[in-house]
Amino acid sequence: MVNRYLSLVSLEEAVETIMTRCPPQKRITRIPLLESVGKVTAEPVFAYYSVPEAHLSAMDGIAVRSQDTTGATDKKPVVPDNAVRVNTGNVLPPGSDAVIMIEDVEELEGKYAIRRPAAPWQHVRPVGEDIAESEMAIPRGHRILYHDVGALAAYGVTDLAVSTIRAGLIPTGSELVPHGKRPLPGQVVESNCLMAAAHLRSLGIDAVLYPPVADEPDAIRSAISEAAENCDLVIVSAGSSKGTKDYTARIIEEIGEVLIHGVAIKPGKPVIIGRVNATPIIGLPGYPLSALTIIREIITPVIRMAGGSAPDYGTIQAELTRTLASDIGTDEFVLMTAGEVAGRLIATPLSRGAGVQMSAVRSNGVLRIPRDSEGAETGQEVDIALSVPEEAIRSGLIFAGSHDPALDRMADLLAPLPLHSAHVGSMGGVLALKRRHCHAAPMHLLAPDGTYNLRYLERYLPGEEVTLICVAEREQGIASRDGLSFEDITTSSFVNRQKGSGTRMLLDHLLKERGIDPGSITGYDREMTTHLAVALAVKSGEADTGLCVASAAETAGLSFVPIGTERYELAIMTEDLLDPRISALIETIGSDAFRSILSGMGGYRTGETGTLQTLHL
Repeated sequence: MVNRYLSLVSLEEAVETIMTRCPPQKRITRIPLLESVGKVTAEPVFAYYSVPEAHLSAMDGIAVRSQDTTGATDKKPVVPDNAVRVNTGNVLPPGSDAVIMIEDVEELEGKYAIRRPAAPWQHVRPVGEDIAESEMAIPRGHRILYHDVGALAAYGVTDLAVSTIRAGLIPTGSELVPHGKRPLPGQVVESNCLMAAAHLRSLGIDAVLYPPVADEPDAIRSAISEAAENCDLVIVSAGSSKGTKDYTARIIEEIGEVLIHGVAIKPGKPVIIGRVNATPIIGLPGYPLSALTIIREIITPVIRMAGGSAPDYGTIQAELTRTLASDIGTDEFVLMTAGEVAGRLIATPLSRGAGVQMSAVRSNGVLRIPRDSEGAETGQEVDIALSVPEEAIRSGLIFAGSHDPALDRMADLLAPLPLHSAHVGSMGGVLALKRRHCHAAPMHLLAPDGTYNLRYLERYLPGEEVTLICVAEREQGIASRDGLSFEDITTSSFVNRQKGSGTRMLLDHLLKERGIDPGSITGYDREMTTHLAVALAVKSGEADTGLCVASAAETAGLSFVPIGTERYELAIMTEDLLDPRISALIETIGSDAFRSILSGMGGYRTGETGTLQTLHL
């Protein structure tokens, strides 16, 4: 087998290779009209009959011959003998060529007095006004939209020829289980091919999902051979790297040709591009975000070049909120959350872990860091390729600061107003608010004098006017599987929150009060970015104890020993109070529905929920 993995090619060369060596071939098929949305017509579509097929009245009134109304005036009305009462949509009587609205005539003993002459064809829908029999309704190469279906149905069309690409998707891996089944340890729900199929179908591609194939070379060979014979493009999920059970490249080489194994992109480097006979074969990496990158950056452009239709939401320039380092020689694609704050667009990078699918869920754009760049700095203007319309980018709320499970429930109540939250800790939120990189900073920072939040805002935002919105007073405590308390963290393993988080600062405050050296705590340096992550680490046995909010411990089914109650608030710039998005946020926090949710989650006191305090710092 030819080993090409270490000889990386550029993204542009990868796409060009497919289009020059093995472009997917389109096929023509006839499908029912209702199934045609999103498909591209393979031939022009003609009307089977005229619409309308007869002259119709466009108004409720009387049908007349226009020449019989000549000379009609208020002083000398005309009473034609052949006027006929008609309603909207009625066929005009023979000889009639105009309709006069019923409001403009006077009925006199079954006759109609007309005081104004009618123009020929007034208020008449003539034959073929919409379309004439045999007239072309839609040309070849047109992507069918939902309103096209209504028009074509009215013109007598029941089916039509469309041009499409049939893509076969083959999931591989002995560890795969179907979606809907909870995986056991070591198993994985098959999602990459589902993701690819969903995307391709949205582009009008005929996506065929094959059953999962175990890590057995003969079975994989048979599946690829069958798909290559019956499809115009074959996508194989997983098996593209260099593991002992990564067979895809070897099998493609045996039955066809490997053109490329490895593209200089991140994530997604191990992608395979090959062909069996004339059919292109693309091997996706197994990690979900790696697979997503290949679908977005290679497969979608190929579909577009092959004549398919894919939406393009354009690109915006936005201010980067966090420095990103990148390796020279590789184009890196970073999922981003973009939004509009204080009249300018900002963009925050999401987790770059190739297996973190929530980064895709939370993203609304992608930043490409070129291979000749070492990254981008905080405050730098960068280009973000959008995955949603720009209007959706500008309409959302951006949070940056301390995480709490209540924020997710808040976002649910705010829908359809989008809420994007970056879990950067309370101090990170204060600094983001200072730079105007967010609308609101969730925080719970305990000062030495026992107050929350105020002292830190005074220190970092002097001269500003800030409003604090109380979300709730919440319980923090020790979560464990065995009812352990704060005193037990020095004799058991521990999992911590990240530096700058209010929970971490509370822990350090308590340790200092008790004279406990942080270095004596096993796991003090093991950091998590959310309360739920702490609780899950304890639940899984990664640690014996962790400090988190009561609701997170309850969600994970852990015991919880409180150590104190703190004030959890949102800090916003007072000048933003008139922003409709902020108004909606304040209304939601103060609602009975939100208080009810907090009470049901446990560990929250809602007496102050929704109260506002404006600070002149």
